[in-house]
This record gives sequence, C-alpha cells and structure tokens, in this order.
Amino acid sequence: MEKNNLPWKELGDWEPEQFEAYGQALLKRIREHFEHIRETPVTSHISPAELLALLDKPLPEKPQPFEHTLEETWNKVIPHLTHWNHPSFHAYFSISASFPGILADLLISSLNVNALVWKAAPAASALEKVVLRWMAEMVGYDPTAEGVLLNGASLATFYALAAARDVDPDLDVRTKGFTGRLLPKLRIYTSDQAHSSVDKAAIALGIGTENVVHIPTDEQYRMRADKLEEAIQLDIEKGYRPMAVVATVGTTATGAVDPISSISQICKQYGIWLHIDAAYGGFWNLVPEVQAHAESLQLGDSLVVNPHKCLYTPLEVTTLYCRRKGALANTFRLVPEYLQTVKEDGSVDYMDYSLQLGRSFRALKIWWVIESFGREGLAKRMGESIRLARWLEDQIAAHPDFLCPASSPFALVSIQYVPQSIQTMLKTASSKEREILQQYVDQCNAKLLEELNKTRTAYASHAVIREGYIIRISIGNIHTTEEDIQRLWNTLQVLAKKVSEQFPLPTLHAER
Repeated sequence: MEKNNLPWKELGDWEPEQFEAYGQALLKRIREHFEHIRETPVTSHISPAELLALLDKPLPEKPQPFEHTLEETWNKVIPHLTHWNHPSFHAYFSISASFPGILADLLISSLNVNALVWKAAPAASALEKVVLRWMAEMVGYDPTAEGVLLNGASLATFYALAAARDVDPDLDVRTKGFTGRLLPKLRIYTSDQAHSSVDKAAIALGIGTENVVHIPTDEQYRMRADKLEEAIQLDIEKGYRPMAVVATVGTTATGAVDPISSISQICKQYGIWLHIDAAYGGFWNLVPEVQAHAESLQLGDSLVVNPHKCLYTPLEVTTLYCRRKGALANTFRLVPEYLQTVKEDGSVDYMDYSLQLGRSFRALKIWWVIESFGREGLAKRMGESIRLARWLEDQIAAHPDFLCPASSPFALVSIQYVPQSIQTMLKTASSKEREILQQYVDQCNAKLLEELNKTRTAYASHAVIREGYIIRISIGNIHTTEEDIQRLWNTLQVLAKKVSEQFPLPTLHAER
C-alpha cells in the first residue's frame, strides 16, 4: 500500500488543547450573543440571491484557520438567521434552548454515542428510560407505558398511526403490504384544526389523504364529539374500517384542546385507537392552573409530547408514549444478525420502537434541563409565560381596535386588528357587506404582521380561522420578560395606526 507522505499528526483531529481554546472562544461569543440578545434583530430581510452570493464559494481544498471560520460565521451566518432562541420570537410555537440544554448538546456531540441497542450505549439507554418516566409523571401519563425519544412530533404521530394500523391482525400489512390485495378502506379521524402531520402520516402509510376525515370543530375550535361519532357510524355502514382518531391538545392555529374524555368514550365503544397529539399542550400540565382544568392524557393509546417546544430543551427531541405494550415493537422490530444481543432484565433496545437506527444521546439534554431547574422551577417558568399571555389578552380586551377571536389555556394569544368603526359596521352589515369588510380586516392584519416582522424587533406568524386572518403570539422563550411583551404590544399599537392610514375604510355599495 502506498504510504501517505503527511506526518501522522496532520491526519488526526485537533489537539485537545486546541479544542479547548477554540471552545472557549466560541463560548465567549455565545455568552456575548445572549448578553446583547435584545440588540440582535430577530430576523433578516436579505434576499435568497444575496444570501447565497454571500455564503457560496468554491469547495475548500486546504484547511482553513478556525478563527477565520468562526469570524465568518459571526459576520455572514448569524446576522441572517431568524433567531428562534430569542425573547422576542413569537412565531409558530415559541421554543427555547436553555443553557443547561446547550451544554448538554455539546457533551452529546463530544461523546457521539449511538443508542440503538442497550449494549451499544448502556447509560444512554438507561437514562432514556429514566427521563421517559419523569416526563410521563409531568404530563399525567402512565409512567410504566412504553416510550421512545424521537426527533420530532410529526414522526411520532406517523409511528403511532403505523402501530394503530398494525394492531389489527386481519390486515397483516407488516408482512403482506397493501398492494395486490383486497383490504378494507382504513379511515383516520381528526379535527379540521389538526396538524398537517396527520395527513402526511396517511400519505406515508399508504392510507391516503382522502381517508383522513376532518371533523368539524365547535366555536372554541375543539373537535365535535357528536360529529366524530356520526362520521364513524357512516363509514362503518359503507364498509370502511375506522383505524384511529387523532385528538389534539394545543392546536396549531389557536391552541385549542379537543374533548379527550368524550372522544375516548367513542373510541372505546367502536374499538378504535386513540392517539393524542399533545406536542404543544402536554407539558403545560406542569402549571397548576392549567392542570386543574386539563383533559386526561392517560386516555390515549399513544401520546406525543414535545420537550423541544415547551421544556427549554434544544432541538431535536420529542417523546412518544404507547400504553399498548408491544405495539410499537410489533410494527418496527426487525433485528439483523449484527444487532442481535442478549437481553438482560430491565434493558430496552430503543431501535425497536421506530425506523431509526442512528440515535443520538437525546436523553442527556432532557436530564440536564430537569436536573438544573427541577419540576418546580420548570412549572414556575412556564407559569410566568402564561401570566404574560393573560396580561397581553387583558390589554387587547381593553383596546377598542383589537380583538382576541380565540382563546387558549396555554401561552398562545390570537390577535386581530379590527378598527372600532369596522366592528360597528359589521353589526348591521349584509352578507355581501360583511364579505367586503372581512377582506379589509384580513388585508389590514396581513399588513400589520408584515410591518411587525419588518421591524426585526419581534417576529410573529399568522393563522386563518373562521374569524379571518389572525396574528399569533406564542410566548414561551425562557428569556422573555414582561418588558418584552409590553414592548411588543406598544409596537403593535403604533403599527396598527400606520396600517389604518395606509388602508382607508372600504366604501359599501352593496344592496340590502
């Protein structure tokens, strides 16, 4: 074999002392970033073409000094991110990477273990078992249920629905598949406010979006249990086979909570798997005022809750539970010879519960976060986010030109700018006039959101519900304070006045 002329040292990694020095330089930058986080724009308005021109370059043939790479990162990359870990990021669902979680991620990457079977990473698998039990206790699910840490809630729902499909022995899809066979049409039921991951799971499972039945919701955007039962009965009469119901605790648009108890009774009556998507809403049960009025998550055959949404844990980590013992393994367990190991009492091979073999040590960052803050500390921090949300709702209620068209028990606020004059006109408007006025309101709110995000002092997202276009304010970052929310509210009021000047009130000519 031809020898490489380079000295061995040039072929290895950095020296450990180099790694430490570079790590200290990076940590210093991160510390300064958070010390001045409120001076950092939440987002960037650079165009894709400009950004690619800034970052794209020929493939480096020679090693680059790390100092140069770090400098380029801070000058060219950081300024053009949308900063999700920012106290004024309120879009989608506000998330946090707390400092204990950030440091845990560094250690996870340093150790780089693969927790596919117990023998491959004993402490990682054991710690996964521990934090799964802790989190089940936090949200009110069976702590003896089987569980697994995954990268996101969308995959968790997919895995749960795959298990729901395979629990029916008559289908035997695992062995025989769908093609070339006469099988009953499988149906999945969820609300018209459910996350798109339910439809995506139906696509991936070969069930198809036509067989996802979207059940109407009530005035509070909760699934109507009576309409669910009607849909199930109708499908049974047609010869279809109800496979699963997906109920939501914390819908994407408004943070609504489906009536889990009523839905569970229907599922039991018809022998249907109940999956609960509590990716957003589950961990809010830590807050006493939420838990006191919460639906029981224990009723779900499977449950997804998301530490990287609400538990101050860095992306990516999601928790899937299943109280039907062996159901996940029945779908996903397939052990080639090279992964055969001797099972010991208490051991779990987490590769059996999903498609994934390459599994990072996700449990460590959850463990560090819970150890660092404790259950009580987590509950108080989440409770403060809810207090800030209620404060913002009170300000909106007291303002003549703003409305909260939907409410949530969680820290999610729905805002709609509706000038008082428009509110007055809507009371007596004909259907055609209402349509014109609604278009005006939607236009104003879309522009208001655009102007808010243009300031780069805050970042929010929208939803379209029956009341029209709304601005969603999700509060949950660990660094967010009352001053941040006050500043956001003041900015919205100033910008609303600017928007009203840009868009004069519509003239109504419709005949009554």
